[in-house]
Amino acid sequence: MVQNKMTVGIVYGGKSGEHEVSLQTAFAVTSAFDYDKYELIPFYISKQGTWAKGNRLTAPPASVDALQLKGNPEDTRDALNTLFSRLYGGESEIDVMFPLLHGTYGEDGTIQGLFEMADMPYVGAGVLPSAAGMDKVTMKKLFAQAGIEQCEYAYFNHIQWKRSSDELIVNMEGQLGYPMFVKPANLGSSVGISKARNREELIEAVDYALRYDIKVIVEEFVDAREVEVSVLGNEEAIASVPGEIVSSSDYYDYAAKYTDGQSEMLIPAPLDEEKADQVREAALSAFRAIEGNGITRADFFVRRSDGKILINEVNTMPGFTPFSMYPLLWRETGISYKALLDRMIELALERYELKQALQYENNK
Repeated sequence: MVQNKMTVGIVYGGKSGEHEVSLQTAFAVTSAFDYDKYELIPFYISKQGTWAKGNRLTAPPASVDALQLKGNPEDTRDALNTLFSRLYGGESEIDVMFPLLHGTYGEDGTIQGLFEMADMPYVGAGVLPSAAGMDKVTMKKLFAQAGIEQCEYAYFNHIQWKRSSDELIVNMEGQLGYPMFVKPANLGSSVGISKARNREELIEAVDYALRYDIKVIVEEFVDAREVEVSVLGNEEAIASVPGEIVSSSDYYDYAAKYTDGQSEMLIPAPLDEEKADQVREAALSAFRAIEGNGITRADFFVRRSDGKILINEVNTMPGFTPFSMYPLLWRETGISYKALLDRMIELALERYELKQALQYENNK
């Protein structure tokens, strides 16, 4: 490690439907780091799950393509040996890992568990909040336990759908009504989501969602404004100003988020001061409900008919390009992109030091 510089391992790509989104996030983050303070070591995970460790970055990469490293099983072994070097009695060349993996095998607690086993500090949410934030059903149960209001929903797995689809459909029609939104329970970035306006579309939507996960969640339609809040911190977290998404589509789908460039972000959201404070406090409540730490973005519906605030979901690894809502909300709140990266690393090291001080033997 170069003296006075911190070495950060950047992990991106992943065996996920959000692989390409992760690449964009990694390019944005590696382009924004202060290379006078940090050196970066890239770890690319392919869609097949193989790892490849790149050379140290002392300057931003030239392109997204430059981050797509070629790897084979031997490269995977070398990359993981680097990660686990502390357990081999060696000195780690990495000070902290920075996962930029969206979706399954990255945002769901799995990579976080790997870092825990490797005794490696890492940026972002821990195992529990990552897993709870990824599984929309578990997340909603935690919100209910915390008394956070949310829309009506139903859920089932692929076996239940195969055996009892007719009964499930009738129950959903009675509980939720049309239109309804159908989603894979464990995925983000609006991948696999459909809006069903009738029974035929509902069946198609469920079949589509089951391509991405073995569990599906179906939610009622709410005529509402979509408002988001960024949360940052560990035990004493803070909330950003709210922002509002005005979607270019019928709903905020994958194209509206990433490809058509027509959706609008209103930052700060045009809410009165009282309502803005209520949304910010609800974001902190949601963060606490999943035992959050590091970073989270909380997404809400503000119902048009009565202004009621309903939690939609939280995202423990939100989009992180300079044009993504999470860093933009902090910029409006007074924290720049570079300062945000610094603070996220500080929080990771703080949490690691706290856990290092814990006792693991029953010595009274």
